Amino acid sequence: MKLTKFLVPALFLAAFISCKDNTQETQEEQSVTNDISIPFEKHTLENGLTVIFHEDKSDPVVAVALTAHVGSAREKTGKTGFAHLFEHLLFLESENLGKGGLDEMSARIGGSGANGSTSRDVTNYFQTVPKDALEKMIWAEADKLGYFINTVTDPVLAKEKQVVKNEKRQSVDNNAYGHESYVIGKNLYPEGHPYNWQVIGSLEDLQNASLQDVKDFYNEWYTPNNAVLTIAGDFDKKQALEWVGKYFGEIKRGKTVEKTVVEPVVLNESKKLYFEDNFAQTPRLAMTWPTVPNYDKDSYALDILGTYLSNGKKAPLNKIVVEKDQVADQAYAYSYTTELAGQFGLVARAYDGKDLDSVLTSVNKAMALFEKDGISQSDLDRIKTSQETDFYKGLSSVLGKGFQLTQYEILAGDAGFLTQDVKNMQAVTVEDIKRVYETYIKDKNYVMTSFVPKGSIDLAVNESTLAQVAEEKIVDGAEESFDASITATYERTPSSFERIEPMYGPAPQLAIPDVYTETLSSGIEVLGIEDNEVPLVQLQLEVEGGMLLEDIKKIGVSNMLADLMNKGTASKTPTQLEEAIDQLGANISIYGSSSSISINASSLSRNYDEVMKLIYEMLLEPRWDAKEFDLIKRQTLSQIQQQKASPRAIAANEFDKLVYGKDHILAQNNLGTNESVENITLEDLKTYYNNYLTPQLASFKIVGDINKAKVAASLEKINEKWTKKDVVFPKLATVIQPLKSQVYFYDVPNAKQSILSFGNPAIPSTDKDFYKVQVLNYRLGGGGFASQLTQQLREGKGYTYGISSRYSGSPLSGTFTVSSGVRSNVTYESTDLVKDILTNYGKNFNDEDLQVTKSYMIKSSARSFESQGAKLNMLSNIYEDGLPVDYALKRQEVVQNLTVEDIKTLAQKYITPDHMIYLIVGDKATQFDKLEKLGYGKPILIN
Repeated sequence: MKLTKFLVPALFLAAFISCKDNTQETQEEQSVTNDISIPFEKHTLENGLTVIFHEDKSDPVVAVALTAHVGSAREKTGKTGFAHLFEHLLFLESENLGKGGLDEMSARIGGSGANGSTSRDVTNYFQTVPKDALEKMIWAEADKLGYFINTVTDPVLAKEKQVVKNEKRQSVDNNAYGHESYVIGKNLYPEGHPYNWQVIGSLEDLQNASLQDVKDFYNEWYTPNNAVLTIAGDFDKKQALEWVGKYFGEIKRGKTVEKTVVEPVVLNESKKLYFEDNFAQTPRLAMTWPTVPNYDKDSYALDILGTYLSNGKKAPLNKIVVEKDQVADQAYAYSYTTELAGQFGLVARAYDGKDLDSVLTSVNKAMALFEKDGISQSDLDRIKTSQETDFYKGLSSVLGKGFQLTQYEILAGDAGFLTQDVKNMQAVTVEDIKRVYETYIKDKNYVMTSFVPKGSIDLAVNESTLAQVAEEKIVDGAEESFDASITATYERTPSSFERIEPMYGPAPQLAIPDVYTETLSSGIEVLGIEDNEVPLVQLQLEVEGGMLLEDIKKIGVSNMLADLMNKGTASKTPTQLEEAIDQLGANISIYGSSSSISINASSLSRNYDEVMKLIYEMLLEPRWDAKEFDLIKRQTLSQIQQQKASPRAIAANEFDKLVYGKDHILAQNNLGTNESVENITLEDLKTYYNNYLTPQLASFKIVGDINKAKVAASLEKINEKWTKKDVVFPKLATVIQPLKSQVYFYDVPNAKQSILSFGNPAIPSTDKDFYKVQVLNYRLGGGGFASQLTQQLREGKGYTYGISSRYSGSPLSGTFTVSSGVRSNVTYESTDLVKDILTNYGKNFNDEDLQVTKSYMIKSSARSFESQGAKLNMLSNIYEDGLPVDYALKRQEVVQNLTVEDIKTLAQKYITPDHMIYLIVGDKATQFDKLEKLGYGKPILIN
């Protein structure tokens, strides 16, 4: 790439002290990585801000990411969770963005949803927007970095503490094995080590954080010289550089940030701990060893070691623990490396009632097998090929490319590190794998955890000691109160110009990808899009039917059939098939759903023909391996058992029964039940395959670096050999709207959150109003932070980490649902507030709501088809719902023509809070009785 010199206007000249030309680096990169490259420019402002540009004109969108080199590792003991807290706070308000901050702006400009992430080492703020909103984003990101902290007041902090605490309850406290990482961190890293605590922090530390504590943390770490701004996509680099200088240039430099240095972690002895898990249904064993930081020369071999031990039929953990000894339904190893240290983990989730000493014995046998046989050169090569494919997948969106550049810049010290990164990966040898195993794992001290169901201490590894975990108690009124409506008053930060929101640039035009279609003689419908941005192909071969064609007494047949079709072919053992796929660096998987069996695949485009040969075998030459069938049956039963440990899975399964009626086919869990799966035989799978898998019900959808002629040629054999069959679908029973609302309750004792699943039957995806109700739902609960449900339950009350509503559907049926996890002690209050919002939504919908909705729905369409996955989804919409190729343009017209009265009419018809199912999964002892106050009668306990 040739970068031209350009003049910077005098107003901004002083802000820049260096402009690095990466032309030579990029050319070298391309030669080393065989087309894996990310051309970039790097600039440094006088205040220390690093700015990285990557130009990509393939779609009219731009990804903007602001990354601060501050994660939980910059925190101090007793003041944890601050970095993650700021991930939340920075979206709320800043001096010039005003209340609602970037979230409110994102709703107007058609962004992909402003979001953030926090790790041990960095905090990211990012979103992808239509190209006409780039100046707005640069202005907004600068406002967050330089004009934010004064807006944080005691009420703002009190509210966001509740949101973060709800996130912890949702992701940790209310999940099986949720405290496992906490126990490992406390025992692997010594007291005071930056990785001794979790990124999310502790509830106690968050609650005790004062406003001054929070401001001090921000002022220390959120400075231009400790941040990177990355812009990737379709933009003018010269203009963007001027905007960056204008909006960021006068933000003051912070203190010099010294690189954190810690001693390598050394365990003087192995530690064995156990914990009785309130949510676990089956025991789980984990072992963790200290290793090296990321980009260390040994980190590459450790990563491949984890992959080899875990993935595939030949993987020692799968071969011994899962298949031979059958003590666990899953066993895997992984390498997790971060800036200051790394760890190598091994996890085995045992079957119900299996003691973990026997699992440990099996794990040790698997590791002994690895020590004996090692890894072959061919296995090493296939893993490297798979890593190459993964590299390309990571570069398939402008945001992915931007993230990669930022990661390298902050953690490797060079945004152009991709060249060396790939060299290091490719340089790993068989001897390296053996060496790192012996250096870090074999006979080395570790932390071992046994997480067992309540009352099953006897299943823990012998001589384990109790892990110390502080669990929150459910207490009504325990949270501090706050008034989120109070407008913050503060002294504004001075600026040399008025920082008002910039105007839009020229509006991008929605480009509809060219779609080709064809119906083959066998009946297969082919839909394709040629896309040569990256040398990848993604495809789906889908056969309609799935659970819809099953006997209700043997639910689970199609799901198990799909699983079995992954396990070898007539001419290839399961191991041989897996190796053939891996050698191509491809992914091929068959799975069953409620309405279909699908083959999904992705590969390097150069390997497409070979991938299609394997798909032919998997589809038309199944192996019918009885041993594999027995293992699948056992694993399916374990999955069903695991779902009983998840309040969210419980809510999903029970809600379907309430909406459709317990005997309706769509009310069933496509995994089946314990009884149905136990009764399924291999002959049942063969019968389903022979009777129902037919090309007349098949569609083949493909996107990627492949032309139509090559696609047609690749399907010739399938088209010729696949036998047609006449299939009659059973008539689905009519789903009836509830005549009146009813509250149902599923008891999960001591649940730290209540899972809310509210809704009713709704229109199918082929209904003329289906897209209109998506528009209707945007300001209700489909628009994230632009929605009333989020604004009132999360931002206004701090009851939840997240809440949404949606109209989902297929050509067969549809549902309207409101879903959330709320802290237990506000279950009634949350439900009552949702009911109130639903009741008044249509009545209160106004011109401002309509304009925000229209702006988002129209502008966001510019990024509708950026990735291959998005294009594949477009083909699915066209096929399943009979939509025209240019349906996205027609939807723009629909949105443009909607009026406030139209929305009110739709709301009256489709939002019916007095004719809904209100399902709550939570702690009956503390929450059940209050719910009668909703006015829908006494709740019904369903377990």
